[in-house]
Amino acid sequence: MRTYSGHSTAKASNELYRTNLAKGQTGLSIAFDLPTQTGYDPDSPEAAGEVGKVGVPVAHRGHMEELMAGIPVGEMNTSMTINATAAWLLGLYVAHAEDRGVDPRQLSGTTQNDIVKEYLSRGTYIFPPTPSLRLTVDTIAYTVRHAPKWNPINVCSYHLQEAGATPTQEVAYALATAIGVLDGVRRSGKIDDDELPAVVGRISFFVNASVRFVEETCKMRAFTALWDRICADRYGVTDPKLRRFRYGVQVNSLGLTEQQPENNVQRIVLESLGVTLSKGARARALQLPAWNEALGLPRPWDQQWSLRMQQVLAFESDLLEYGDIFEGSKVMEAKTAEIMEAAGAELADVEALGGAFEAIDELKTRLVRSQADRVRRIEDGTQKVVGVNCFTETAPSPLTGDGEIDHIMRVDPRVEAAQIADVERWRAERDQPAVTKALDLLRQVAEDDGPGGNIMEATIALAHAGGTTGEWAGALRQVFGEFRAPTGVGGGAGRRLEQTAPIRARTKALADRTGGPPRFLVAKPGLDGHSNGAEQIAVAARDAGFEVIYQGIRLTPAEIVAAARDEDVDIVGLSILSGSHMELVPDVLDRLRAAGVGAAVVVGGIIPSEDAEILKGLGVASVYTPKDYSFDRIMEDLVDLAERQRAAIPG
Repeated sequence: MRTYSGHSTAKASNELYRTNLAKGQTGLSIAFDLPTQTGYDPDSPEAAGEVGKVGVPVAHRGHMEELMAGIPVGEMNTSMTINATAAWLLGLYVAHAEDRGVDPRQLSGTTQNDIVKEYLSRGTYIFPPTPSLRLTVDTIAYTVRHAPKWNPINVCSYHLQEAGATPTQEVAYALATAIGVLDGVRRSGKIDDDELPAVVGRISFFVNASVRFVEETCKMRAFTALWDRICADRYGVTDPKLRRFRYGVQVNSLGLTEQQPENNVQRIVLESLGVTLSKGARARALQLPAWNEALGLPRPWDQQWSLRMQQVLAFESDLLEYGDIFEGSKVMEAKTAEIMEAAGAELADVEALGGAFEAIDELKTRLVRSQADRVRRIEDGTQKVVGVNCFTETAPSPLTGDGEIDHIMRVDPRVEAAQIADVERWRAERDQPAVTKALDLLRQVAEDDGPGGNIMEATIALAHAGGTTGEWAGALRQVFGEFRAPTGVGGGAGRRLEQTAPIRARTKALADRTGGPPRFLVAKPGLDGHSNGAEQIAVAARDAGFEVIYQGIRLTPAEIVAAARDEDVDIVGLSILSGSHMELVPDVLDRLRAAGVGAAVVVGGIIPSEDAEILKGLGVASVYTPKDYSFDRIMEDLVDLAERQRAAIPG
């Protein structure tokens, strides 16, 4: 039983963890901030406005010591939601354990370490697919020999569902990723043939569960059966325990609503049933989101509420007293078989494309298309969402404070300055020659992909020497380069033409009058990689007749302003879900004015109403949040704005 948490500083997060453990939480699930996830130190220019916002900043071994203070790492099961920098964070964890006299063989827990889903949905990638696979392979090879109780990868279908995946796609793409990783391990020569079953047995999964809990139960039964078959047939694993589908769950956050957020409580409870009702396919670890995540960062009390939901389910209900209650059910067996057949066909198609790592462009396109279909169903009412497109009448909610700002957590803006000072002090006090030597070794090992070189060992040495997150990632950037993932928006366009016909008539008329279609720059500043909203806005705008410029995620304010100037856009749309809007949006506005760019600016994301008013006062034309589910209405607003922009141009 876990809550996904971490914020501000390692010390503050440690206090939260120890409080949650005292309340009955049985493991840790660590959320890292975006600079840590993308390989930047707090004082890096790319980290501006992002430090400590969506998780805890961990830049060096000292931070790991603060994070785990008073927590026995040899006894704790620790899940770390980290991907591109997974090897580094595991290296810091191992170094901390060794400093405490704990043998790495005692460590139990999980590094998420699924880079494919980062390319497809979450966005915190750094390196290209091939070297990223190398990092994953080296982590697996190290743990199977030196930390055998550690799960070195958590193949993560959670974010695939958040990006629009159907149950069939979620199962198929996750299994394709696991196959790609295991095939990479087998090819590497870094483990012996007789070690492969142990490697297979340490593969774990991290799954999503929507409110359609009957379908979700069947999905998990299909997942379990297909994985067992793959382990036996493809990898020759004979021990049933090593073929077990071991998975944890965070139930669906995509379905949480800003409107009538109290409805999110029952959604979370129903979603948890989909992964606990069937004993034969039951989750081994469960973490639940907080009811107010569509409003902002949850407070400790909100996380406690989510933990209590699990405890009521486990200790008050009779769920755990029976065998698999669906055994022999014709309905469940038929639906499970249907998902297995469809997912098997989709998996075979991905294999025919070369596998998950090779088919990233195509899979991204398919997910954007599926998400566009989902958005359209909600807009036209085919897919009911209570409080959003039906049953919208409501009494004032006492939970949200009716305008007060204490119903979410806010990170102290002074945290970033303190973390910058901390990392500067850490560098000044360490043994710099030892760090330089360790960085040289890391680059040397990274350049040699032979069976004898393992990046994990050089990583742990750098952690002991006092290296930082940014230095580790920077050294590997020099060897591996960086990657820009596909946007997938082309595959989703052209699917809303009938409903957008009146809007397209307006954009065409504007183009005829002024010499060209309105130009709309969709941009994601900062390190936030949640691109679903930006992608769907780009798709909808293209269908509405806009000329859309969308260059993907993690753009600097300077890059956004340069694109707005060079493309001569009418509107700049900024998408931010990391809580850094109060730092990044004013920066973009100031730079646009300094560059003489007169484009209107709109903002979308998880933005509290009081922040939205401040941004409008600074010059933002409109702010859109999750409650604004009607893309047609947003497009009408944007056409109004484009018409005003064009009318203001002399001549």
